[in-house]
Amino acid sequence: MNMAAPAPLLSVKGLVKHFPVRKGLLQRTVGQVHAIDGISFDIAPGETLGLVGESGCGKSTAGKAILGLVAPTAGEITLGGERIERLSRRQMRPYRRQMQVVFQDPYSSLNPRLKIRDIIAEPLINYGIAEGKALAERVEELAGKVGLRPDTLARYPHEFSGGQRQRIGIARALALHPSLIICDEPVSALDVSVQAQVINLLVDLQREFSLAYLFIAHDIAVVEHISRRVAVMYLGKIVEIADRAALFTNPQHPYTEALLSAVPLPDPDAAKKRIVLQGDVPSPINPPSGCRFHTRCPYAFDRCSVEEPELLEMPGSRQVACHLRQPA
Repeated sequence: MNMAAPAPLLSVKGLVKHFPVRKGLLQRTVGQVHAIDGISFDIAPGETLGLVGESGCGKSTAGKAILGLVAPTAGEITLGGERIERLSRRQMRPYRRQMQVVFQDPYSSLNPRLKIRDIIAEPLINYGIAEGKALAERVEELAGKVGLRPDTLARYPHEFSGGQRQRIGIARALALHPSLIICDEPVSALDVSVQAQVINLLVDLQREFSLAYLFIAHDIAVVEHISRRVAVMYLGKIVEIADRAALFTNPQHPYTEALLSAVPLPDPDAAKKRIVLQGDVPSPINPPSGCRFHTRCPYAFDRCSVEEPELLEMPGSRQVACHLRQPA
């Protein structure tokens, strides 16, 4: 007897975010930046979904829209079975305990005027979870979970390295016992050796606390080490979603294929066909008609420029938006 799949912790359906382009003295709207244009995905409890693509494709905007840091233009965001995309700041408050974020830049995401103990304690105080001795003990416990010694809590952020600051940000994100953490390029500003340490820490914390992650990155090699499934974005659209092993061994979308071909191999003699995409990424203010990748795709044909491919289910729990993989 087959067990039913667990209900998704986070469900995103048809999410759209357009930013107005304004010009002139009266700041009239003359266009729209199509940051994200109808993306859909689910994240199960305890799962890591990697969201990968070139800079400017809309990955971070998607994360901010889910968190409520920017208001979506359209679409549905469901957390734990409850719609949250149109909630006011006050209505959103209990849901913010379930969703936390680790920002990209560990240098600007921490208040330079606060000591580390105060940074970690801030969410606990805001939600009235602990005070006095219990608060101090909880802060020390959180610091220990991310590898920080108790004697460092009286110091300020500028006294720490980038990797240590990111650990502080992770401790702050853990404070409210969230079920989902959105990691917005959390290792892109760190040295390679430190990146591995932070990723290993995130994996260990996920096992201990049954956390779900939306792991946003532009480096597909980093995503490979932490994600169970991977969603590939291009110019505001998701073009492929697949299990990690399937995506890395047998990519079905030409853009995914090109991304994987650019990942350096440890063996310089290993045979690998490098796919060099022609031209630049089109402007999100005026995206191409049809498939948005057709202007750079080496396999494009007439249909690609006039008809937008749907993100359709394929065998092996994979979704692909490409006319090459779909019936005529």
